[in-house]
Amino acid sequence: MKYHCLKNMEKHKEHKPYQCSECLKCFTRKGSLVAHMKVHTGDKPYQCSECMKCFSQKLSFVTHMREHTGDKPYQCSECLKCFSQKGHLVTHMKVHTGDKPYECSQCLKCFSRKGNLVTHMKVHTGDKPYECSECLKCFSQKGNLVTHMKVHRGDKPYQCSECLKCFSVKCSLVTHMKVHTGDKPYQCLQCLKCFSQKSNLVKHMKVHRGDKPYQCSECLKCYSQKGHLVTHMKVHTGDKPYQCLQCLKCFSQKGNLVRHMKVHTGDKPYQCSQCLKCFSIKGNLVTHMKVHAGDKIC
Repeated sequence: MKYHCLKNMEKHKEHKPYQCSECLKCFTRKGSLVAHMKVHTGDKPYQCSECMKCFSQKLSFVTHMREHTGDKPYQCSECLKCFSQKGHLVTHMKVHTGDKPYECSQCLKCFSRKGNLVTHMKVHTGDKPYECSECLKCFSQKGNLVTHMKVHRGDKPYQCSECLKCFSVKCSLVTHMKVHTGDKPYQCLQCLKCFSQKSNLVKHMKVHRGDKPYQCSECLKCYSQKGHLVTHMKVHTGDKPYQCLQCLKCFSQKGNLVRHMKVHTGDKPYQCSQCLKCFSIKGNLVTHMKVHAGDKIC
């Protein structure tokens, strides 16, 4: 067995005669070995004049410079999208071919990129190595931490062209725009109710399944959504962070404050179609309509 291994090593060296003395990796060209040795020596002679970042290899330096110049020489023949690196184009092509060679051993979900599989595995391991230095919140992906940091900086570069509201993340702007377009592409197959966001549909489905995984540690009451549990906990803590600037009355929920403000503004947007009486709260209109329907109001 040892003889065969040595035999293979010799055969390998015939095709790649230049061997690194540090890690024994072999190369076909002497220039490749010289470039590789910089990994061990730490030599980075190529410096970017824009951001001063240094590189050990000229190719890495040239590729990096495209970030500043915006040069994207590699174009997809299917959708004409352009990329700065050939590797990114190769990875992108899997979108069109449907090739997903990387499979999760836990749930069998497949991915087109190895990096995506590595990131996905953190869902199963619970690994969150990226910690926010401000609030100590942890994330499984570095990109999510970078996005989160905008909350602390107050950075909101994405602005809605309709109402000028700003967002820290582009996807939040895209989701917000559906408010103006009325687009609700996600439909519940049970009751046909539609939603603008997939996450809202997922939450809604718990209503049909009766799934209530969030339990109050004080009274053991259960909820289908974490936000509902957080709101409920204020009953026990007595926390009322939302204060009316007119009369200083405090509320545990922002929605309750919004409804209360109509008392001061006199706003009554809900009108009875029978007698034209107006109400500030929709629930009061619903109760009032029973008068016309002949229902007994207790």
